[in-house]
Amino acid sequence: RLRSAINTKTFKRSHLNNNKSFIFLFLSADQNTYTFLLSLSHSHAHTLFNTPKPNKMRIPINHRFRNLITHYSSSSRHVSTCRAVLLTSFGGTHNLHIQPDVEVPPLKPDEVLVRSRAVSVNPLDTRMRAGYGRSIFEPLLPLILGRDVSGEVAAVGDSVKSVSVGQQVFGALHPTAIRGTYADYAILSQDEVTVKPDSLSHVEASAIPFAALTAWRALSGTARITEGQRILVVGGGGAVGFTAIQIAVAAGCSVTTTCGPQSVERMLAAGAEQAVDYLSENYELAIKGKFDAVLDTIGEPETEHMSINFLKKGGRYMTLQGEAASLSDSFGLALGLPAATAYFLNKQLEYRFVNEIEYSWVFMRADLDGLIEIRKLCEAGKMKIPVDKTFPITQVKEAHDAKDRRIIQGKVVLEFD
Repeated sequence: RLRSAINTKTFKRSHLNNNKSFIFLFLSADQNTYTFLLSLSHSHAHTLFNTPKPNKMRIPINHRFRNLITHYSSSSRHVSTCRAVLLTSFGGTHNLHIQPDVEVPPLKPDEVLVRSRAVSVNPLDTRMRAGYGRSIFEPLLPLILGRDVSGEVAAVGDSVKSVSVGQQVFGALHPTAIRGTYADYAILSQDEVTVKPDSLSHVEASAIPFAALTAWRALSGTARITEGQRILVVGGGGAVGFTAIQIAVAAGCSVTTTCGPQSVERMLAAGAEQAVDYLSENYELAIKGKFDAVLDTIGEPETEHMSINFLKKGGRYMTLQGEAASLSDSFGLALGLPAATAYFLNKQLEYRFVNEIEYSWVFMRADLDGLIEIRKLCEAGKMKIPVDKTFPITQVKEAHDAKDRRIIQGKVVLEFD
């Protein structure tokens, strides 16, 4: 069904060539308003749609990456293999394995090789390890998890001009990247990385890009917030919510947030005008007035219902909990993506015509301009994510276990020797 739909008006292919295709699903007549549901290499798409499900014997990651990139030109590089953490199957932390000799693919012209000094553990990492997005990623096992990285440039592709070898940089990969940053050397495109703020250590810098770019996409890209607007951030205690507060405050907005009792003072110190403890207060009574935009980082039915009631007419509700991956996991990729489309369209139409508000799913996207603005906020002292604990990369299992068991509530960072 998905194959037959590719050439219909519902689906569009862009950037299609012999090397890679990005499949976008447009969900309204306005093609500037879309939800990015899937980004796959051409080989991955072939695997999913044209071949039987693979057996448990997986192709070694170094061979698969070699097959994917041999037809690209590359610049000179300093390493051919490196240590990396491989996710060999979905489930517990025992599926994370450190391998010393994973191949480092040759760089494409627009790519940057970064010597990793610190990478953060994001909720997406622990969820993917547990099986979130299984229908999308299982054919590609083993994977390298990790989205954020801070380190120095080891090599650059032929067309890269924005950074140079030796510079200290930070950046983040797209959510669907299969070669993540849990490796001594990470590969990012030039629009995913920029110069690291001098005021931040590698540990501090690695905690920021993925969360901040997600918040930036929501507030600056989707809601297009302006000075004087009222913004509600549901779940300000998490990294995305906390950076969203800082972005909105820097833009001159009035911010209200909900959070746990341990985060109230930190939210107020970041510039929120009101921080409501959702455990001890009835936030539906405590929060006053209407808002121009709501960013819901929790995405539960209760928080969605509450958020809708707080929006002005013409306001925008944004959630991080899109249903594309979960529905694909439940019904398979071919049925799950159309089901997600129907779900999204139903929500969008219902809220637009019944409640007179806009409804959006928010995903992180590579945005060099946004990353540069985030760097400027960091340099000005207007953005920072506190790191609660660091682990050496050799203790990646312990780091994931601590997040799974909620022993550590805040940000966790993995350091490289």
